[in-house]
Amino acid sequence: MKEAWWKEAVVYQIYPRSFQDTNGDGVGDLRGMIRRLDYLKQLGVDVIWLSPIYQSPNYDNGYDISDYCAIMQEFGDMADFDELIMQMHRRGLKLMMDLVVNHTSSEHPWFKAALTERTSSYRDYYFFRKGKNGREPNNWAGHFGYSAWDQEPYGDEYFLHLYTDKQPDLNWENPEVHEEVYRIMDFWKRKGVDGFRMDVINYISKVPSLPDMPGEGYQLPTPYIANGPRVHEYLQEMNRRVLADANLMTVGEMVSVDTHTARLYTHEERHELNMVFTFEHMYLDCVDEDKWRTRPWKLSELKECFGRWQRDLSDGCWNSLYLNNHDQPRMVSRFGDDQRYRVQSAKLLATFLHTLQGTPFIYQGEELGMTNADFTSLEQYRDVDTLNHFDEAVRIQQQNPDEVMAAIRWKSRDNARTPMQWDASANAGFTTRTPWIAVNANHVQINVESEQNDPQSVLAYYKLLIWLRKRHKVMVYGDYQPLCIAHPRVHVYERRYEGKRLLVLLNFFAETAKVTLPENVDIDGGTLLIGNYDNAMLTRSISLRPYEAQVWSF
Repeated sequence: MKEAWWKEAVVYQIYPRSFQDTNGDGVGDLRGMIRRLDYLKQLGVDVIWLSPIYQSPNYDNGYDISDYCAIMQEFGDMADFDELIMQMHRRGLKLMMDLVVNHTSSEHPWFKAALTERTSSYRDYYFFRKGKNGREPNNWAGHFGYSAWDQEPYGDEYFLHLYTDKQPDLNWENPEVHEEVYRIMDFWKRKGVDGFRMDVINYISKVPSLPDMPGEGYQLPTPYIANGPRVHEYLQEMNRRVLADANLMTVGEMVSVDTHTARLYTHEERHELNMVFTFEHMYLDCVDEDKWRTRPWKLSELKECFGRWQRDLSDGCWNSLYLNNHDQPRMVSRFGDDQRYRVQSAKLLATFLHTLQGTPFIYQGEELGMTNADFTSLEQYRDVDTLNHFDEAVRIQQQNPDEVMAAIRWKSRDNARTPMQWDASANAGFTTRTPWIAVNANHVQINVESEQNDPQSVLAYYKLLIWLRKRHKVMVYGDYQPLCIAHPRVHVYERRYEGKRLLVLLNFFAETAKVTLPENVDIDGGTLLIGNYDNAMLTRSISLRPYEAQVWSF
C-alpha cells in the first residue's frame, strides 16, 4: 500500500450558497468561509472542497459556469478568494475546487459566439446537429427531465445539453476544448489550489454518432455518454498536461461506474485520477436507479456494495467514502433515524464511513447530525431538478401530486442545501436577513453553538473520529475483512495494517441486536477506541443497543 497525503486526509465539503452569509443578502459568501475557518480547523479536517464559486447565472446553482476564471459576484471577488486560500494554507488546510467541464453555461462567451456566428470556431466547442423528421436529432433525455436537445434561437440546428437547457455540453472531440480546460486548471493551480473534484467527468467522451436509444420516448442515453470511447485518453492527457507536476488531489464524480471501471480510472499505474465518487450505494433505495421511485434499502445490499468496493479497489486504487453531499438527502434521514435516535444513528454512520479504507468526505452540517428539510409545499423548493420533476411527473405523466411531493420530500437535492445551522437564532446564524432558501426549523436544537461544548454531541464525536484516524494508520490503510456477513441487522468487519487490528461492530437499526463473533476472531485484550454508548463490553456473543457503534483496537 503506497501512502499519500490525500489518502490520509479528511475532506469537508462546503456548499457556498448555504454556508455563511456576511453581507446580509441571504447568500453565503467567501468572507463567510474565511470567518469559519477556525471552526473547520478545530473540527480536524484537512481539505475543503468548494462547490462551484465561479461566475454563473445560477440556473443550476453554480454548475452552469459563464466565466471559469472569475468569482460569482454573490460570493465576493478574486481578492476575497486570494485571502481565503492564504488563510486556509496558514492554518494547514488545503483547498479542492469543483471542476465543471462536461458543460458550460449558455451565457459563456464560447456558446454565445457559437449561436451568433455560424462560421465561428466556437461552434465546434459544442454539439450542434440537424433535427430528424421534424424533431430532435435523437431521443436522448436530459438528467433533469425532457429532451436533451433544444433548438438554437437563430438557426435550424439543435444543441445538446445533458442537464438544463442552460448547460450546453462541451465537445471534447475538439482538441481546442482540451486546451481551454487546461488553461483554466493552470489558472487555479497558480492560485495555489490543492486539488480538483471533477463534475460528471466520465461524460466527456460521447459515442460520436450520438445514436438513438432503443424504444419510444425520451430516454437517458447512459450507454452512449458514460465511460465513452476516449475518456481514458482524455484523462491521461489531462494528467500529463496539468496534474503530473503537482501533488494534487483528484476525485471524479462518475455516474454508471462499477468497480472494474473504477479501477481503470484510479489505478496508480494508469495515471488518471486518485479516486471516483460512485453512485452505486446511492441507488440502494431506488427502483431501477430512478431516485424519484423509492424502496426501502437493505443492510445486506449496503454491506455487499461497500464490501465489493473495499475488496476490488484494495490494490493500487483508492476509495472515496461518502453517504451524503449537495446532490443527496441528509444521511441521518436516509440511512439512520432523524427522530428518536438521531444522535446515535448520526454517530453510527460516521463510524462506518471513517473506519473503511478510503478518504472520508464530510458534507457541511453532517458533523452536527443535520436532517432533511422540513418543507411542506413546492414553493419552498429552489432546485431546478426538483421543480422540473414535479412539472413533468404531474403535468405530463399525470402522476398523483401527493405521491410526487412525498418523493420530493424524501429525495430532493434541497434537503442538503438548507443553510448551515450555526446557532439557535432566527436564521441559524447564517444570515441577518431572509436566506435564499429556508432554514430548517430544527436549527433551534441542532446547531454548532449548542454542540460545541457538549462532550456527548455529534460534533464532539466527529472530532474524536477524525483525531483517531490521524493517529491510527490502520483506520486509513488497513485491509477490510467482513464478518457475520449474513446477519440482517449488524455489520461487523476487521481492519489490519502493520500488526495493528480494528474490530468494528455496527447495529444499523432501532432494535437491540445480538451477534455472535466467529471463534477465530480474537477478542482478548481489546481496547475500545470509540463508541456511541457508555459501558461497552466486548464478548463473544454481544448485544448491540439501537444504532450502537463500537470500534475495538488490538
